[in-house]
Amino acid sequence: MRKKLVAGNWKMHGSLQQNALLLERLKAGMPGVQCAVAVCVPHPYLAQAQSLLADSLVLWGAQSVSEHASGAYTGEVSASMLREFGCHHVLVGHSERRSLFGETDAVVAAKFVAAQKEGLVPVLCLGETLAEREAGHTMAVILRQLSAVIDHAGVVALASAVVAYEPVWAIGTGVTASPAQAQEVHAAIRVRLAELDSGLAGGLKILYGGSVKPQNAVELFAQADIDGGLIGGAALVADDFLAICQAAN
Repeated sequence: MRKKLVAGNWKMHGSLQQNALLLERLKAGMPGVQCAVAVCVPHPYLAQAQSLLADSLVLWGAQSVSEHASGAYTGEVSASMLREFGCHHVLVGHSERRSLFGETDAVVAAKFVAAQKEGLVPVLCLGETLAEREAGHTMAVILRQLSAVIDHAGVVALASAVVAYEPVWAIGTGVTASPAQAQEVHAAIRVRLAELDSGLAGGLKILYGGSVKPQNAVELFAQADIDGGLIGGAALVADDFLAICQAAN
């Protein structure tokens, strides 16, 4: 059985004081949590996360990474820099990076490779817009995004990665894909990978992201191919995030 993972994406939220309270509360609530837990924090707070979480079971990571190892790329942060702050995971291809900052499938694939070269675990985000879902293009979009990484890195690279299905229409909207809708996409991703490498497909963690809350987490995580969650707003409320982690037990 795949051990579940619950990862929090803080997005552009937080302050030193707020973070300290949240992280200390998470640490205190970890006894009894059986799944793996991670928080992906804004870059300026990585040092704080490293300091506060180093003696805990909570992993920490970043929300984005440059595809470049170094150079004249003002404002960018390389994978080696993230590694120096003890990062374990890094998000790549989040829909907000794709839509707001123009990250193409090719850029996402390059970031995926750059992260793995430094020993980071990329969390590859895949997802369709509402218009794409209503047009019946969900799986075409998901498989296009997935294939871009496989073509660039090889399918075996996914053995050291996590995939997160995040329907764009459910991120931050309060609307959640039904457990059946989410399971359908998760299963299709696993079937596609099984066609290329059956052993890898069986062990790959595929997370669901998109308005996961304590009220719906148990039913979502009970689906056969949903291996945890990538949590947005609820990750900023310690009790809610811990309840979601408990749901993943």
